[in-house]
Amino acid sequence: MKDAAPITATLKDLLIRRRQRALRGALVLAFLLAVVVLVSASSGRADLGPGQVLAIVLGKLTGQEHYLAEVKASSAAIVWNIRLPRVMTALAVGSALAVAGVIFQAVLMNPLADSFTMGVSPGAAFGASLALFFNMFFNADWPVSAFAFTGAVASLLVVLALARAGGVLSPANLIISGIIVSSVLSAAISFVKSLSGEQVAAIVNWLIGSLAARNWEQAASAWVLVAPVVVGVALFAGDLNLLSLGDREARNLGLNPARARRFFLAAAAFLTAAAVSVSGIIGFVGLIVPHILRLFFGSDNRTLVPLAALGGAVLLAAADLAGRTLVAVEVPVGVLTTLLGGPFFFYIFRQRAKQMG
Repeated sequence: MKDAAPITATLKDLLIRRRQRALRGALVLAFLLAVVVLVSASSGRADLGPGQVLAIVLGKLTGQEHYLAEVKASSAAIVWNIRLPRVMTALAVGSALAVAGVIFQAVLMNPLADSFTMGVSPGAAFGASLALFFNMFFNADWPVSAFAFTGAVASLLVVLALARAGGVLSPANLIISGIIVSSVLSAAISFVKSLSGEQVAAIVNWLIGSLAARNWEQAASAWVLVAPVVVGVALFAGDLNLLSLGDREARNLGLNPARARRFFLAAAAFLTAAAVSVSGIIGFVGLIVPHILRLFFGSDNRTLVPLAALGGAVLLAAADLAGRTLVAVEVPVGVLTTLLGGPFFFYIFRQRAKQMG
């Protein structure tokens, strides 16, 4: 019993240091987020100073016209009606994809799992493509978000069923199952595009993953869908830690693993569907952000979930900014994240192979 006190004190000190590190990380990410938002709203063909952007935002939010006295009406329209809705949509989508990646990796105990590699994003894209197709050619009014969610859940269930071996979920088969399902869904999406004929551009532009021409209605709908789910996952992130220990350990600690797994997988599918329905397919955000954060802050999901929400928002907003400002022609953000995430995926795969070898 005498030796227990120093050990307890050491654990408390370690916990305090981890919390302080996480708080510093959150402050850094929040600062980066503010900088990216300000730069994004300022940059473009019509370059505006940060002071002008702040004046426009204050004027629009408070209704005080004196903030806009020295700002051109065209500049105010560019910032408020074009750039800020795009940035706010990027923040919501990035947060959703990053948190979904944390969930998939924790529940399935596989660092290579995310919405894209698990086939959930292609499933959501297929559902949304069907809705777009019928809305264009049959004057239907099918909700894109609802069909995206249905496709996401259905594809996830198929991947999990394929990955089961002898009634037990095999993490080693998850990525292969995701690739199989993604390939089938890609073919199905191509079939829908071939049926679209000359109007295929509407589906292609959406599937490629872009945040161009987003408005406040789309930004608001994204936040309404994403924010409550992210907050709910953060509140129950301790259960994610228990699931990461395995079903037997989780059950011994008082958690119903089957019920918790269904809740978190449904949350991840919903976040993916919400993101895809607004922006199209944007891959690898849920792979890159959680992995980098774990290197600095560990694997405690109570810390990882809120940090991933901030980190995903920063990454996607920065990628969208780079795509529309670094070259003469705008590059869709989905292309940039895939170009960045592909090599990152290979790196993680190699590291995991070395550890298992």
